Amino acid sequence: MLGLNDAAIFVIQTLGSLYLLIVLLRFILQLVRANFYNPLCQFAVKATQPLLKPLRRVIPSMFGLDMSSLVLALIVQMVLFAVILLLSGYSVDVLFLAPWALIGIFALFLKILFWAMIISVILSWVAPGSHNPGAELVQQITEPVLAPFRRIIPNLGGLDISPIFAFIALQLLQSWLIPRLAYYALMPKELFGLI
Repeated sequence: MLGLNDAAIFVIQTLGSLYLLIVLLRFILQLVRANFYNPLCQFAVKATQPLLKPLRRVIPSMFGLDMSSLVLALIVQMVLFAVILLLSGYSVDVLFLAPWALIGIFALFLKILFWAMIISVILSWVAPGSHNPGAELVQQITEPVLAPFRRIIPNLGGLDISPIFAFIALQLLQSWLIPRLAYYALMPKELFGLI
């Protein structure tokens, strides 16, 4: 039977992770220079604007990137981890929260790329060349990941196998690097399940 703490953790984790996904997606969309007139981009901008506006006054852009969205993602992840730890009965050590949050954000970044590539591959079979706003956004997110592999791996008579190698690279990072980073950062098992 689900206890009150478990239910609270579930609700906070779900809502916090959803907002974190939107914040990180906004950073990724800017990173890949996505079309901000796309309705999905506009949604990410409007959903994150209330918290980003004050941060922008303090945190400057660097290298043409809005670093305030990355800092907001870090803050949201730290608060989410802190609340989950407190509800799980742990004491919160602020010194560990920042590295754990960085690992969590990196893991979520990899998951976004992984699922965007899955969607991209499916769309290439079902609706090649689609001009749907979602399809265009997925293509804009995956192209920078696939481009280095396409330079190395030749096109095999119209068959692009670069996503296979991109999937292998992402899986290596997700299954090998992330767990080791979490282990060396002494991440509690309650948080490890979130990344």
